[in-house]
This record gives sequence, structure tokens and C-alpha cells, in this order.
Amino acid sequence: QVQFVESGGGLVQPGSSLRLSCKASGFTLGYYAVGWFRQAPGKEREGVACISNVDGRTNYADFVKGRFTISRDSAKNMVFLQMNNLKPEDTAVYYCAFDFDVGSAWSRAEYYHHWGQGTLVNVSS
Repeated sequence: QVQFVESGGGLVQPGSSLRLSCKASGFTLGYYAVGWFRQAPGKEREGVACISNVDGRTNYADFVKGRFTISRDSAKNMVFLQMNNLKPEDTAVYYCAFDFDVGSAWSRAEYYHHWGQGTLVNVSS
């Protein structure tokens, strides 16, 4: 059975850390580029980070550089998003998505055809 599930969201205070997970079952996630996106209420979905399936290169949106890290564990068939120094403006539903290597279009949601259900991250004091 093919499954693709995010987890790890929650309510945290500003300055805290969270690690989001994206787990694949029934297929090999390592064959695909994996991106993390987020969508805040009333806003468009935006690309946060991506990890390539070709050479493992990573890309980040400017607003998370230095704070977020995307990584892959091929043995576990999982991708992670480590989020440090969280800010209230990071509050959003976070989605994991995958597709064949999207290259420079990594931050564009329309280039990904497979999505998880999302996990809510709420950063509030």
C-alpha cells in the first residue's frame, strides 16, 4: 500500500525547535526529489526547502536559511525538516511533496504531483 505521511507538528513557543518527518511506504522515496511547503491562513502555499534525488543537493527559501535543515534517511525511507529558532511567522500547515527532480523549480508547488496531508505548526507565546 502506497502511503506518504507527515508528522511532527505542534504548538511551540518562539525560539523553540521542531522536527517534521515525512515517511513513505510502498515505494522508494529516494528516487524522488522531496520538497517541504507551507501554507498559512489566507496565504498561498510557499516552498520552504527541497532535497534532490540526483546528488542530494538542498535548496532553501531565504526566510528559513540558517534556521531549517532538510535531510533524508534512505534506510528509513524518510525525509526530515529540522526547524530551529521558530518564529510566529513560521506558523502554517506544512506539507511534504515529492516528484521527479524538479531542478530550479523546486519551490513551485505546481511541479509536484504527490502530496502528504499536512501537519500544523503553531508558533505562539
